[in-house]
Amino acid sequence: MDGQTLIATLALGNLALYLALLCHGTGRRRPSLLSAFTIARLCQGMGWLILALHAFVPTTVGGPVAFMLLIGGAAMDAAGWWETVGRPGARVKLVRAFALAIGAYIAVHVAFGRSPAAAAAAGPWVAVLLAAMAAGFGLAGSAALARGWVGAPLLRRVLAAINALLALAPLALAVLAALQPAWLPVAPAQLLPAVLFLLLGGLVFNGAGGLLLGRNALQAELERLETVDALTDVPNRRGFYQGLAPWLALARRPGQPTALVIVNLDGFKRVNDHYGHAVGDVVLKTIVDAVRRQLREADMIGRLGGAEFALLLPRTGLAEAALVAERIRAAVAALPVKAERAVINLTTSMGVTTIRAEDSTVSLFKRADEALQAAKLRGRNQVVAAEPPAAGPDDEPVPALAAGVARD
Repeated sequence: MDGQTLIATLALGNLALYLALLCHGTGRRRPSLLSAFTIARLCQGMGWLILALHAFVPTTVGGPVAFMLLIGGAAMDAAGWWETVGRPGARVKLVRAFALAIGAYIAVHVAFGRSPAAAAAAGPWVAVLLAAMAAGFGLAGSAALARGWVGAPLLRRVLAAINALLALAPLALAVLAALQPAWLPVAPAQLLPAVLFLLLGGLVFNGAGGLLLGRNALQAELERLETVDALTDVPNRRGFYQGLAPWLALARRPGQPTALVIVNLDGFKRVNDHYGHAVGDVVLKTIVDAVRRQLREADMIGRLGGAEFALLLPRTGLAEAALVAERIRAAVAALPVKAERAVINLTTSMGVTTIRAEDSTVSLFKRADEALQAAKLRGRNQVVAAEPPAAGPDDEPVPALAAGVARD
């Protein structure tokens, strides 16, 4: 396959993959990888297309524009790989690096492009410059894929290794062609087809790998949303029950107690009715942030539904949990939530209990909910704790008292 055919194949391959990625994202939210990867395929497809149509595009214009598009595509490829590992800010840095690279290329082109003799003499070194630019962005993408190498998926590690090879091989061939053509592993006439064949293989491999990584990102997000509340970014009911399960099992062994607190926002329905659900969402997120600030790293907050939340407080007795709940109650009561049309103050009612050896999820939440209902009956904006087992078999809810010690 000659060089011109390979260039046309690269153009069509990139543009076909661009259309596939564009259709893949229609009507849905794409992972950031696919957004950057789509732009990269468009840039490289147009760059190769200009080179393929060199008979119809003046070389003095088409050549520089094509190379700029190809280097820009390499930069966006690297940005996409960095975004897959949670570094979206890398795109801005890579775009700046691309601007510097293009500035260097334009300076060289202006300096040596006026004279045919100077252009011919500088040709091998301009090729080295372009290969170095592409290699820099290729290695940047490989560095992103190689982050957390030991725990990274096999696909990412393979992509990192292949991209590093695809970045260094053309650069090594360009340097050899400029310094010692006799050392080239291929004849000089076969150098361009060899590099293009490497790039074509990289396109196929990275195209498949990019689509698979994008699919994995979507799948991971779907799995996360199964256990995380999308609004408040805390565990939902299922996620909270999953986090609670080990502590229920540990309660059957002697050791430090674990507390459960059910939190209900008093009169939250009026907020939605008077100000709208958008304001209600702001209130919920603000309250959750305020509660988080009162908890330890080991504690867990989950949203059970509506304006009701649950707190899991490991290694915390009933008296200590009541103090934590009281601290949260006071913090929420003193917190003005600034919405678009008003400043809203809310209060909370809470029911507190500890996990017992004989507890199931149903019995545990039933006891905490009874304490919560007692707090509401006593006027709301209160903390009520269920009595410990020694106080009697009926566990009649009683108000929490300000007694206890600070938790670890």
